[in-house]
Amino acid sequence: MMRVRKILCWCLASLLLLIAALMLFLVLFDWNLLKPTLNARVSEALNRPFAIEGNLAVTWQRESDEPGLRAWVPWPHVSAERLSLGNPEWTKGEHFVYLERVEASLSPVPLLWKTVSIPRIQLTGADAALERLADGRANWTFDLGEQEQPQAEDAAPWVMDIGTIGFDKAQVSVDDQVSQAGVNLQVEPLGEPIAFAEIVGKTAGQADERAAQPQDYAFAWQAKGRYKGQALNGSGRIGGLLALQDARLPFPVQADVRAGTTRVQVAGTLTDPKNLGALDLRLRLSGSSLGNLHPLTGVTLPDTPAYSTDGRLVAQLQDADGPLFRYEQFNGRIGDSDIHGDLTFVARKPRPKLSGTLVSNQLRFADLAPLIGADSNAEKQQRGAASVQPGNKVLPVEAFKTERWRDMDADVSFTGKRIVHSEQLPFTDLFTHVLLDDGKLSLEPLRFGVAGGRLDSTLRLDGSATPLRAQAQLRARNFRLRQLFPSVEVMQSSLGALNGDAAISGTGNSVATLLGSANGQVKLLINDGRVSRNLMEIAGLNVGNYLVGRLFGDNEVEINCAAANLDIKQGVMRPQLMVIDTENALIGVDGTVNFGSEQLDLTITPESKGLRIFSLRSPLYVRGTFKNPNPGVKAGPLALRGAGMLALGALVAPAAGLVALIAPSGDQPNECEPLLQQMRQGR
Repeated sequence: MMRVRKILCWCLASLLLLIAALMLFLVLFDWNLLKPTLNARVSEALNRPFAIEGNLAVTWQRESDEPGLRAWVPWPHVSAERLSLGNPEWTKGEHFVYLERVEASLSPVPLLWKTVSIPRIQLTGADAALERLADGRANWTFDLGEQEQPQAEDAAPWVMDIGTIGFDKAQVSVDDQVSQAGVNLQVEPLGEPIAFAEIVGKTAGQADERAAQPQDYAFAWQAKGRYKGQALNGSGRIGGLLALQDARLPFPVQADVRAGTTRVQVAGTLTDPKNLGALDLRLRLSGSSLGNLHPLTGVTLPDTPAYSTDGRLVAQLQDADGPLFRYEQFNGRIGDSDIHGDLTFVARKPRPKLSGTLVSNQLRFADLAPLIGADSNAEKQQRGAASVQPGNKVLPVEAFKTERWRDMDADVSFTGKRIVHSEQLPFTDLFTHVLLDDGKLSLEPLRFGVAGGRLDSTLRLDGSATPLRAQAQLRARNFRLRQLFPSVEVMQSSLGALNGDAAISGTGNSVATLLGSANGQVKLLINDGRVSRNLMEIAGLNVGNYLVGRLFGDNEVEINCAAANLDIKQGVMRPQLMVIDTENALIGVDGTVNFGSEQLDLTITPESKGLRIFSLRSPLYVRGTFKNPNPGVKAGPLALRGAGMLALGALVAPAAGLVALIAPSGDQPNECEPLLQQMRQGR
């Protein structure tokens, strides 16, 4: 019995001695001796050069705050200095990640059930350099080869459990040729955490009290560099790294970024940040033109005056059809016009799609000018347009950016409830449905309220063709003359109206080139109006003022009917019929209007009615350019009656084409009907 006790005592003493020796070894061992082996093994595993260049140490101490047995078991606390992880051979930088110091503590008890528990990691002096080439190779992607060995089916896997990760500050540089980004980012902890509600408030996304509440903002960041060829700088705040490990915790983000002339401000949450699950942000956008968002976001929007919007951005980044973004209930301004609506953007294949509804309660008509490049050169410069309108040209020469039309599809409706306009443009409201499909843009319908009537049109632009092909159909009905000229007192008693039809097609990448190559026909009919110098002055038509003075003196003259059937071929418009029937004369217009060269060559030929005295004995002309028209009196007598536009026998077909535009003027007979009837009969 005594022998057995001695054996047990010796065994126990040996075990305790072995444990003591092991503990003494672990305490006194110079861990730096393992650095060559450790560096080689990690380098081999990652296929990257790895090195611990400074001191490597392990200290053992109890964690008194731990419960139960863990409080009695010494924990290893590992520290390493000057760690670097290198880059693949194709990169420019010396290292991928460099750390001045790393400290971590390992809980030994969970190792018994194959759990590596590291409650906290502290990083000091972190510096990372991220690089990606145009072919997609990125230095943050590791080629581990076939080194991972499959586990046996009955073997339980090891689990990694990391608690918090802290750092004093971090420098991150990004050189990404795919996204055309070159940015330097600095991240550092806030002195004191900032509550989420203090910056964002109670958002709609957090309205449910039972939902997990976002953590506080813990880090501040600043960025500076270039993105998509534009200067970029920004700042913001993010949450602590604990939320990165828990998909249930909304991760708080806040940013204020300027790229070129565009400013983006966001504040809200990112759900499941490791997998980019969803976004719920308040988004404010502002800039010199909506068109400038395309190089930054890939979203094709028209050129506009300066804008600002404020709304809620909700995103499902793991949607089956592709990331889905909804900009909900936003309000803003574009130029001097207000804008409201909801937009949805789906990053689907083969092209993303933008859809939604936009409304403007008060739309300034001049704010639509940049859509066709009709704004001034100063306004073009302000929104960053490269083109300049020549001083001798009236038609806009700025090219449509058709290459952007193929980047996405669109289905958006827009309503302008009230249009603010000048007296020369009596538009009252607007509605259009914009469809963009594989580079083909259509506005069906494009509808304006004009002077008590309607202008219904469809516009189709095929941007997939080079050059662009365009087709336009227009139908003007019941433009009331007294509303067309509300400041002309004599016109207020008029019951007349303007009606018209047009069908035009052309090719070209600007308004100027489209009209310069246009083919089609325009038909107009005006009945029961009055004309005077006062009317021309109100309309701002200096040439018209001159012609009225020459034809009628200073008197106000009643217009029974004005009819025009205009033919357009290769950008040159010629009247097949253009007649103005007044109380004392029948006036014909002939000649050409060249949209390509913007040249005018028109002849106005009056013919006195009956025995009335009509003083003008020579035809008038309008020559020159659209920018500088030159009216005058032709030399020689008012000649060859029956030979020019007033040879009614030649006007049978053009007059017949205008009959459909005759509309009743209240209870009064339409004065155009008998005139067109005579022309159709060749009288």
